[in-house]
Amino acid sequence: MRVFWASIRVKLRTGKHRFFNGEGLPTKILRIAPTLVCVALAGCVGVPVDELLASTAIVAELPIESGALVEAARFSAGRPGGAPPGHWGPFVVSPFASKSKYALVDSGPDVVLEGRAAGSASGFYQRIRIDPAHNPVIEWRWRVTQPLAHTDPRVSSLDDSPARVIVAFHGDVKRLDIGERFTLSLYKALTGEKMPYAIILYTWSSDAPVGTIVANDQTAKIQTIVVESGAGHVGEWRELRRNVLEDYRRAFGEEPWDIVAVGVMTDASNTHGKARAEYGDISFRLQ
Repeated sequence: MRVFWASIRVKLRTGKHRFFNGEGLPTKILRIAPTLVCVALAGCVGVPVDELLASTAIVAELPIESGALVEAARFSAGRPGGAPPGHWGPFVVSPFASKSKYALVDSGPDVVLEGRAAGSASGFYQRIRIDPAHNPVIEWRWRVTQPLAHTDPRVSSLDDSPARVIVAFHGDVKRLDIGERFTLSLYKALTGEKMPYAIILYTWSSDAPVGTIVANDQTAKIQTIVVESGAGHVGEWRELRRNVLEDYRRAFGEEPWDIVAVGVMTDASNTHGKARAEYGDISFRLQ
């Protein structure tokens, strides 16, 4: 399974410092940084911006899923230790971060996907094409079994989560300003991979209140929405339901185009802690 988007939150870190801060970087990265910037700038000028988006190819390749119920994740139909039904696979958050682990496990009567992080950051995703105007309601369940002590998407050093559900979108490339185009080009220069147009991260946070919406500190095209907060429900299965159409409008101030991928992520690379969560099936419904 190829990488889908190579840096979902720009967690390019060594030690305490971000890649984009230019501090504490490996000597090799410092040496090649000017070259990467030049490549990214050239990409802004010479490559059609829609060719920099992973979502462009997905829209071209996949038909729109139809029906009153679209099952984006059927983990319950899998076998413990086996591959999830469908075409699920890992995505890399950063070439410098260790990888979180994902596996189907027994959890009571159902088979679920377990995510484990130990100072790590990576996710698990499936490409799928859904019209959010037709199936705007996403439903899922999750259970946090090992929380992190302090997480908060408003604070870069605390921007981890034991449980996230990710929805990626295509969009109008003409709305991307030069800064966003540069970011897309730089990601591709760093990794050889592409990002989608926009991403919503539905997140469990220990410190930020439910309803918090915050942009990634490197790109406004990645927005975190806190849907669970605190430690009061740790160890419990929680059922969640969101209207992605309304959430997208609220987070990005524009109309969404097609959903192009759904994923999950358990990450602890900023806080250097350990986290574990279980994810049940994920589906999209009519209004």
